[in-house]
Amino acid sequence: MRALVLGARGAVGAVAADALRAAGHHVTGAGRTPGPGVDLRLDLRAPDGLARVREAAAEHDVVLHASAVEDPALARAVGRTPLVDASATGRYLDGLAAAVAPGGTLVLGAGLVPGLSTVLVASLDARPGDEIDVAVLLGTGETHGDAAVAWTAGLAGAALYDPPEGGTVINLRSARVLPTRSGTRRLLRADFPDHVLVGRARGVTVRSHLAAGGAATTAALALVGRFPALRALVARMPHVGDDRWEVGAVNRRTGERVAAHGRGQSAATGLLAARAVEATAAARGRGVVTSADLLTLDDVARVPGVRLG
Repeated sequence: MRALVLGARGAVGAVAADALRAAGHHVTGAGRTPGPGVDLRLDLRAPDGLARVREAAAEHDVVLHASAVEDPALARAVGRTPLVDASATGRYLDGLAAAVAPGGTLVLGAGLVPGLSTVLVASLDARPGDEIDVAVLLGTGETHGDAAVAWTAGLAGAALYDPPEGGTVINLRSARVLPTRSGTRRLLRADFPDHVLVGRARGVTVRSHLAAGGAATTAALALVGRFPALRALVARMPHVGDDRWEVGAVNRRTGERVAAHGRGQSAATGLLAARAVEATAAARGRGVVTSADLLTLDDVARVPGVRLG
C-alpha cells in the first residue's frame, strides 16, 4: 500500500507514518518544513497547496490527514483516493463529508477521540432514543503539540457544534459524574464529535465529557470554561502527573459500559490512525464512513498499547 501522510512531522502524523512503514507499506511523508520523515514539502495553506495534494494523492492508495489545517476542500482535492482524517472538530468533519468527491471514500475521525471512542459507542447495545455518555480522561504528564493545545484552549467559551439536545451548550461549563477505572470522576462537557459521527446515524444522543489529569486540573479547566479570557493558561498548565489516558462509553438506560485505556495520547492516536489507514485501503468506494464502520473492538485491541476494560 502507498500512503500519503499530511502532517508527517506532527505528534500524530509521525507516529502513524512510522507504524505504516514498520508494517511494510510505502509512505510519503508530507509537511510544511523539511526534517526527518518529510519526503514532500507541502503547505496546505499555500495558494497551490490543494493542487499539490491532488497531484500527490493520485500516486497513492490512501491519504492520511494529520495536520492542523482544517479545510473541507481537501475532500474534493484528493479525488477518488481514500482520505482518512484525524481531526476532532465536528463542524469541519461535517463540511468535509459534504465536499467528498463522487465515488470517493472518506473516513471521519481516525485516532483516539474520535476513532476509538466511535468504535466504543457503536459497540454498545443501544436502541434509538438511548443516551450515551463518552468519558475522556487525559493525563497531564504528556507534552502535546501546539495544535492540540490550541484545540483544547479553543473550547473555552465556545458553543458545542450541533448539540444533540438542541439549543446552545457551552463547552466546559456543565459536568457529569461517570464511572472510570479508578472510580467515579467528575468530567466536563466537551465538543468531541461522536454525536455527529455516530449519534445521528444510530438515533442516539451522545454526549462527550473531558477530565484532564486529577480533580484539581479538571477544576482549573472548568474555571477557564467559565472565564474564557483565561484560555491562555491552558498552554501554561504544568505537565505533572502521568501520560495515562482512558476512553469509555456508557449507556444511561442499560448501564452497559465499554472502555479502553493506555499510555501516551499522541502515540495511541497515531497508531489507531495507522490502523484505520490499513482498513481503508480495502474500503475504496464506500463513501463517507467512520472508524466504527471499519474497525471492531477486537481490531482496536490489537493496536499496540490499547487495552480494553
